Amino acid sequence: MPVSSARIVASYVLVQVDREHAYAADLLHSSQFHSLSQQDHALATELVMGVLRWRSLLDQEIAKASSLPLQKLDIEVLTALRLGAYQMLFLDRVPARAAVNESVELVKHSRKHSATPFANAVLRKLSERLPELRDKLLSSPTENISQLADGASHPQWLVERWIHQHGETVTKQICEYDQKIPQTSIRLTDPAVEAELQREGVELGPGKLLTAARRVQSGDLTATMAFRKGLVNIQDEASQLVALLVGQASTILDCCAAPGGKTRIIAERNPKAKIFAMDLHAHRARLLRKLVRADNVYVIASDALHLPTRALFERVLVDVPCSGTGTLARNPEIKWRLTTNDIDDLQARQVEILQSAMLRVASGGRLVYSTCSLEREENSDVVEKALAASDTFRLVDCRELLENLRLEGELALTRENFDSIISGPYLRTIPGIYPCDGFFAAVLEKSSMD
Repeated sequence: MPVSSARIVASYVLVQVDREHAYAADLLHSSQFHSLSQQDHALATELVMGVLRWRSLLDQEIAKASSLPLQKLDIEVLTALRLGAYQMLFLDRVPARAAVNESVELVKHSRKHSATPFANAVLRKLSERLPELRDKLLSSPTENISQLADGASHPQWLVERWIHQHGETVTKQICEYDQKIPQTSIRLTDPAVEAELQREGVELGPGKLLTAARRVQSGDLTATMAFRKGLVNIQDEASQLVALLVGQASTILDCCAAPGGKTRIIAERNPKAKIFAMDLHAHRARLLRKLVRADNVYVIASDALHLPTRALFERVLVDVPCSGTGTLARNPEIKWRLTTNDIDDLQARQVEILQSAMLRVASGGRLVYSTCSLEREENSDVVEKALAASDTFRLVDCRELLENLRLEGELALTRENFDSIISGPYLRTIPGIYPCDGFFAAVLEKSSMD
């Protein structure tokens, strides 16, 4: 029997994620899959993200049914087993027999014919245990760290550090949020664009954090004319909020700016400013230019550690490369490839980038440092290291800026709710507490006496 296009694409993407450390979302939205029907693309996305969210749990059950250790299997075979197991366990609309047959055919399609009987045997064993396995999913205990990590399909070392930094209750909320499909968020300031989206069948709901944010309730945003014309782009609300913290100024530098969502908001709020947006990689700088078309934005491909200018700026945004642990609902593959050593290495580079950017802040100017990480080492520790090495900057309490945004009508929260997105002087959004990515931001102000 022929294998469906959706499953072939899902298998290809998952193999690339595993073998090449690619990002699933980037591959799924790449031009090579534009010919897929909307239905097939939706199924491929559900299969890829579902397997990545639940990979450790799927592997546990596959290992019990396998006569071979999983590390001995070719990645194409293991991927087919994961896809079959995910469909049987999580997709009620796919009959178990179809999930088994399609996955066995995927093994053949991958030219691993000798593994076909093995894959068939493993998947049939799983199908025989389906009632037991589904009951197990519904009643996963969480009395200790190991059970929480297993039941929520997260690495135990990551769950342990979150409990240490955020507490057990918050960690459970994070894990639960990571395992669900996040809502698509956009920023809308033009009523005409909003009306156009509604005419094309996209139902929008209000934002949770920001008044200009909208959440897609139904419909395919990417199929609309407004999306194709670049009048609207997908951006998490917490990411939008970080961009708003930059405020207004006449000269602005956006370091590490690609893909450009924050740059776009900065340009929207500062139409007369000179805005320089940088990214290390030329291809990402080109993507940034496509997304941000404002005439007052100058795009530069350059290393943030070696800025190609001696100019000083009234506002600087430093949205550094990070572990991305605040985005696991959107990028679940991160949790399977990240290590503690990676976090240490990232911190060293983040300190360097922040200190380099601080040299470009004008007297009396402000710098916003941000990450989409939940890890203290990448957030407050980086800021404290940079401040300890400089006597010309002070930390600004983010509460001040949030109050200004509330008065401007940008913030949907009341002042009484600020505590839910603040940790000390820092902005700190936690997935599960709010339905958004986990972002951190610190605002540093340079002394006007310098």
